[in-house]
Amino acid sequence: MNISNSFNISSSALTAQRLRMDVISSNIANAETTRASVVDGKAVPYRRKVVVMEPKQQSFSSALGAAMNSGQIGQGVKITSIEDDTSAFKPVYNPTHPDADSQGYVYMPNVDTLKEMVDMISATRSYDANVTALNATKAMITKALQIGK
Repeated sequence: MNISNSFNISSSALTAQRLRMDVISSNIANAETTRASVVDGKAVPYRRKVVVMEPKQQSFSSALGAAMNSGQIGQGVKITSIEDDTSAFKPVYNPTHPDADSQGYVYMPNVDTLKEMVDMISATRSYDANVTALNATKAMITKALQIGK
């Protein structure tokens, strides 16, 4: 196994979780934005964004083959896309709002702040776990180098 392989795996996970935290922060910041864009002269609320991740190595068989042939265990994670959540907007009755329709309803973004906070905690914990793995790898390499002294 290549020494830098574990650094690459941890760094790809750190990058992915950092992007995930940025997208979650954007969702929370826009939880009340009723005019994110204008389509056909009509204001459209902010639509929640979701980060889609997948392993850099696509299938189990390719991962197994790489491990058996070259000893390479994994390659980390990659961001494939940032997609819009397709769930419906929340109608709120507020006839005095400038974006209210003819019945007095304002369509609010499909962002649930509680769900976003749970996702943020999950991303933060995953980030911390990868920092711990990175530090453990660094400590093992340091100890291995000290053996040669």
